[in-house]
Amino acid sequence: MGKTIAIANQKGGVGKTTTAINLAASLAMLEKRVLIIDADPQANTTSGLNFPPDAGSGRTIYEVMIGEIRAEDALIQTEAAYLHLIPSCIDLVGAEVEMINAPKRDTILRDALAPLQDNYDYIIIDCAPTLGIITINALCAADSVIIPVQPEWFALEGLGKLMQTIRLVQKGPNPSLMLEGLLVTMFDGRAKSHAQVVEQLKAIYGDKVFKTIIQRSIRLSEAPSHGKPIILMDAKSTGAGNYMNLAGEVLVHNNDTENI
Repeated sequence: MGKTIAIANQKGGVGKTTTAINLAASLAMLEKRVLIIDADPQANTTSGLNFPPDAGSGRTIYEVMIGEIRAEDALIQTEAAYLHLIPSCIDLVGAEVEMINAPKRDTILRDALAPLQDNYDYIIIDCAPTLGIITINALCAADSVIIPVQPEWFALEGLGKLMQTIRLVQKGPNPSLMLEGLLVTMFDGRAKSHAQVVEQLKAIYGDKVFKTIIQRSIRLSEAPSHGKPIILMDAKSTGAGNYMNLAGEVLVHNNDTENI
């Protein structure tokens, strides 16, 4: 059975989608079978992998969530050989309302993904920058959470709310949910404040902060406009190296879990 990782932060602009796309692609380059799920109505993961927002044409995560189709019927093969996508669309906004009175509404996604678990080594879920029903579903479906954090002081303030939500999910529908780690993104080595924030994160969260730091990079920021993960656009770039290092850390974490 594969491992499901949610990429979550209710604050926008922290590199969440960039991390979802590039971690998934890096794992796929290591010949791991990977499924990435775009669980954000903005569909940036979908477009970032070179598919238009209507690519699913009635076969998106929205239709999966409302029970119109099976998850396996929404799969799209991406440019990377080992990477599949379940796309999103703006209709996903409506799912929040449509699911409000649904029985077991918090575990709809988990149940939908259950038949796919044995087909993939990793399932990566890109969450919306909210703590609504869709994100709660992602946390209930996940084995662990990666939280991208921009190294700015105000970015630390929102972590408490997300941690509280994770604890509520752990106490309720998904007691096995773990914090995979906090990932520092958009790091600028010239900014003294960035280094200070990283030290503060390590002081609070210790080894739950990934050793890998995602550096600010023009090539990395350009990749979505080309519809490619950075590893496919410029394998020798700093961004590609950063995300391959992150994939290595995730693999080590997974091996540690298997050995317990």
